[in-house]
Amino acid sequence: MGFTHSSHRLRHQRVHTGEKPFTCSVCGMGFTHSSHCLRHQRVHTGEKPFTCSVCGMGFTHSSHCLRHQRVHTGEKPFICCVCGKGFTDSAQLLIHERIHSGEKPFTCSTCGKRFTQPPQLIAHQLVHTDQRPFKCSDCEKSFKSTKDLLRHQQIHTGERSFTCSVCGKRFTQSSHLLRHQQIHTGERSFTCSVCGKRFARSANLLRHQQVHKSLQGLDSAVAANPMQD
Repeated sequence: MGFTHSSHRLRHQRVHTGEKPFTCSVCGMGFTHSSHCLRHQRVHTGEKPFTCSVCGMGFTHSSHCLRHQRVHTGEKPFICCVCGKGFTDSAQLLIHERIHSGEKPFTCSTCGKRFTQPPQLIAHQLVHTDQRPFKCSDCEKSFKSTKDLLRHQQIHTGERSFTCSVCGKRFTQSSHLLRHQQIHTGERSFTCSVCGKRFARSANLLRHQQVHKSLQGLDSAVAANPMQD
C-alpha cells in the first residue's frame, strides 16, 4: 500500500503492529492516533466543542453534530437502493436494508434465534434469565421489557391508547382492539378442525372443542360396553 507522507505510512503500520502510543491520562486507554485520544478524553472532561447552530445542543464529535443537524433540516442523504426510503445516517440505512435482505447477524447463544439489531438480541436474552430490569414506579412490579412495562402502567394511568374507528370504544392494548373489531367485521378467524365451525375468539373455540371431546369419550364408553340382548 502506498502513501504520500511518511507519517501516514507510520500511522497505518500501527494497524499491523497493534501499537497504541497515545494514552489517556485519566483511564490509561491506548490509541493509535493522537486525534482519537483527544476525542476520547472528552468523555472524562465533558467537553462538547461542537454546537448545533439551531438549538445549541453540544457534541463531542463534529460528525455527531452534523448528523444531529439533519433533524432540523430534514435532510436524509442515505437512500435505500431497494425502496428509496431516506435516512439521516448510514447506520440507520444499514439496519433498514436488513428488512429487504432478511439478514439477521445477531444470534442468541442459548436458543439460536436471530435478530437484525443488537438491542433486539439483548431484550430477547432476558427471556432465558430471571432478570426483570424494568420496574414500575407505582407498584414495584418488574418486567422483562419496556413494552411490557408500558402496557402494565396503563393499569395505573387508565390510559386507553387504542381506539376503534367504527364505534370509538377505547382499549389499553392493541390485541384487545383487534378482538373487539371482529364484532363489526363479523370475522371469525378460529376454525374447529373437527366440524369446521368458526369463532371470533380462541376462548370460544376451545370451549366448543370440549363438546367433541365429550362425545368422543361417550362413543368410547359405548364401544367398550356394548348393550347385551
